[in-house]
Amino acid sequence: MPLDPICKKIVSDSTEYVSDYGGKCYYFCSPECKQKFDVLEKSVIRLKRNLGDKEKISFGKLKRDIIKPGICTLCGACAASCEYITIEDGAPKLVGPCKACGVCYNQCPRTITTEEGLIGNFRYAYAAKSAIPELKGQDGGIVTSLLLYALDEGLIDCAVVTTRSKEEPWKPMPIVATTREEILESGGSIYSHSMTLEALMSAIKQGMHSIAFVGTSCNIDAVTKMQKSSYGFLHLFMRAKVLKLGLFCMDTFSYEGIKAVLESYGILLENVEAMKIRKGKFEVSLKNGEDRVFELSEFDEYRSSSCKFCTDLASENADISFGGVGSPNGWTTVFTRSAIGYEIFNEAVDSGYIEARHLTDEELEKVLNLAKMKKVQMYALHMREKA
Repeated sequence: MPLDPICKKIVSDSTEYVSDYGGKCYYFCSPECKQKFDVLEKSVIRLKRNLGDKEKISFGKLKRDIIKPGICTLCGACAASCEYITIEDGAPKLVGPCKACGVCYNQCPRTITTEEGLIGNFRYAYAAKSAIPELKGQDGGIVTSLLLYALDEGLIDCAVVTTRSKEEPWKPMPIVATTREEILESGGSIYSHSMTLEALMSAIKQGMHSIAFVGTSCNIDAVTKMQKSSYGFLHLFMRAKVLKLGLFCMDTFSYEGIKAVLESYGILLENVEAMKIRKGKFEVSLKNGEDRVFELSEFDEYRSSSCKFCTDLASENADISFGGVGSPNGWTTVFTRSAIGYEIFNEAVDSGYIEARHLTDEELEKVLNLAKMKKVQMYALHMREKA
């Protein structure tokens, strides 16, 4: 005898209350139960239609990402949303054909699938580049252009930025920049940790009241905690306002490690003009005009151990976030997050320091895909280390 899926009562298969869903008949004890079921299944159909234009996600992905690594909470959300999934022997199991609709994956509390979950809250996403002709920065040179605008307009007293040591080329050296020349010297990415918080404390001790702070997500998080924690240094310090400009970051490496790998190929750091990580490659531009490309895996042993535990690609606690992912070559992806970040960025655009357009859905998807890799690494570190 069939079971009413709503009230769980046993009913006769000759009942007049029947619904067909997915090629299977469901029997009900009353029109009320049938109506409840039909409304629920319409929601499922609507959800599947909404997910239909997105990436096809099968139960196999849920099994690989969540069930097999032991992350499943046994909440039953996947089984509740799909008639072909059941909980058996302490784990979800597929007992029918999977159509890769993605419904089960998107209900799981341990998967990260929303924009907010992957890259944090933001007001608008842009592709932008510097409108200052003489400026040559990493990607679109946007951070430098924004700092120059803020300094020229008197919005900031200084900027905490990272430059390269003159004694040890490409070794990061944080400074308190108060001039255009110092800001211009800080352009370009350095893929090693920079102790920018020491420079921030120095700026505050010097009596700076309005400070632009440039750093990766870990440094931005430190400033945020200092501002918001009841035990934070800046929690009750009202004299200093900090504009947090966050840099996208997937991994950082020790300075000594980068130096060792490049020197093994006969490349001295003093001859390097620029570095860039893109599409799993470590790209180096030399001062003689030559470009060299290395597999990122060659630097694995020198990756900072903390990066294995970081899940924040896009500096989610920043006022504005910047990265080279998503936008075309020569452009920077920009997320304006806070009200002041949004205002300052758009004022810089209106004042001719920056050229910007809205990021397309396809470009944003590239950022989300990379952010997802970083978010789930805590679930399967062994998978990331073997990649």
